[in-house]
Amino acid sequence: MNLQAVRAIYAFEMARTKRTLLQSVVSPVISTSLYFVVFGSAIGARMTQVEHVPYGAFIVPGLMMLTLLTQSISNASFAIYFPRFTGTIYEVLSAPVSPFEIMCGYVGAAATKSVLLGLIILATAALFVPMEVRHPFWMLAFLVLTAVTFSLFGFIIGIWADGFERLQLIPMLIVTPLTFLGGTFYSLDMLPPVWRTVTLFNPVVYLISGFRWSFFGLSDVAVGVSFAMTTGFLLACLLIVSWMFRTGYRLKS
Repeated sequence: MNLQAVRAIYAFEMARTKRTLLQSVVSPVISTSLYFVVFGSAIGARMTQVEHVPYGAFIVPGLMMLTLLTQSISNASFAIYFPRFTGTIYEVLSAPVSPFEIMCGYVGAAATKSVLLGLIILATAALFVPMEVRHPFWMLAFLVLTAVTFSLFGFIIGIWADGFERLQLIPMLIVTPLTFLGGTFYSLDMLPPVWRTVTLFNPVVYLISGFRWSFFGLSDVAVGVSFAMTTGFLLACLLIVSWMFRTGYRLKS
């Protein structure tokens, strides 16, 4: 494995983040803070606690996961699509670098940026409400695993997309609605039995539930199921990428 090539792609993508700090870091933090202020203040004034957890603190894991999913996909998809769009991808393809090494560089950088952003949001949330993390190891495990999984998913979208419309199609029309309906702002126990059963078909529920368990020790589904679902989605993304590379799916523009 050409680690120098992976490191070069990784360093280039991390340097691009520094050049676009306002868009890459500041904007998501402000957006999440607005969600927190609006929902935490407006709804929290009427709903003081959810399962003995202050509502303002209860929504923090969901808001972190919302940002993590959208930013992981956005970072990875744009990182691989933009070189294809401008034609600079040929500089990478002409180098002695395998598709797997290209994927590691782009996905690694996107996941790193998402994890750092999630930690920044956690620190920001601590300014608004008292926070506790009962299982810090599992919190970091879910954070990293989700960031890598959805960065890989974003990489797939970036290869599949043949225009900016397709690039935004899945994140805007599928991932974001599923996240809002996956227990970001509420517990599944608050839903009627029929809607609770329907909601369990939403895969994002398992991500948010496991992540919330690492904070407060409570979850809508078993934490083992949440971890298994996240790992299964990662393996599915790896299989799709492997199929793309084997079949020579277009990496060029």
